[in-house]
Amino acid sequence: MPEEIPVPPWRRPKKAPPRMPLTQDRIVDTALGILDAEGLDALSMRRLAQELKTGHASLYAHVGNRDELLDLVFDLVLTEVEIPEPEPGRWAEQVKEMCRSLRRMFLAHRDLARIAIDRVPLGPNGIMGMERTLNLLRAGGLQDELAAYGGDLLSTFVTAEALEQSSRHSGAEQSEEQAGMFADQLHGYLKSLPTAQFPNLVHLAGPITSLDSDRRFELGLEIIIAGLVAGAGAGDGADDGGSNSAAATVRPAGSTPVGS
Repeated sequence: MPEEIPVPPWRRPKKAPPRMPLTQDRIVDTALGILDAEGLDALSMRRLAQELKTGHASLYAHVGNRDELLDLVFDLVLTEVEIPEPEPGRWAEQVKEMCRSLRRMFLAHRDLARIAIDRVPLGPNGIMGMERTLNLLRAGGLQDELAAYGGDLLSTFVTAEALEQSSRHSGAEQSEEQAGMFADQLHGYLKSLPTAQFPNLVHLAGPITSLDSDRRFELGLEIIIAGLVAGAGAGDGADDGGSNSAAATVRPAGSTPVGS
């Protein structure tokens, strides 16, 4: 093959391609990529600057600190959750669909439940999601206090369940295998307890140590929805004068997202 011909000395070298401008959207998108690939502990401002090929001090012109960055990342992914418009006669099933969608969002993004567990989603997507979630709950005939607390209860349950599942499977197959070994050991220990003294622990050793996370999630969701349905039937759904205060006290940790 012929050798590459050298560039004449009088010809100007090619200019480097222009760098993409540093924007908040680009920073948040890149942070989400690091979170998904490497996990929350790896997501630092310095690591983010390295990925963006800039100085980490430059990031602070767009994001105040790491906590604000995590708020922005959380608000971004909330757009993935679908909150249906209320349909007559399908209220309970629609709430389940919303919770399943929220769970899928958490499980699609590594360590996201760790971010959400102690945050109220007050970004633009989160606040709109809270409004739509409460709209769905109130459409089921729930009284104000039950609607407000029901939204909190559902979101906390989904977030905590996702956190447990993601921590159980972090570290790939080795961690999952270790979790299975621990479950087997715990099952054997519970079964070995004196039945006369611990009849319930012995009898329920299987369900207590089950690793079927999908089954456990659906069972927990069914229990909460059944309680809300019962509450809706117990009242007339009328405004008791506490609507504003009840809605204001709801703390939907890691939920009430906006649907796409």
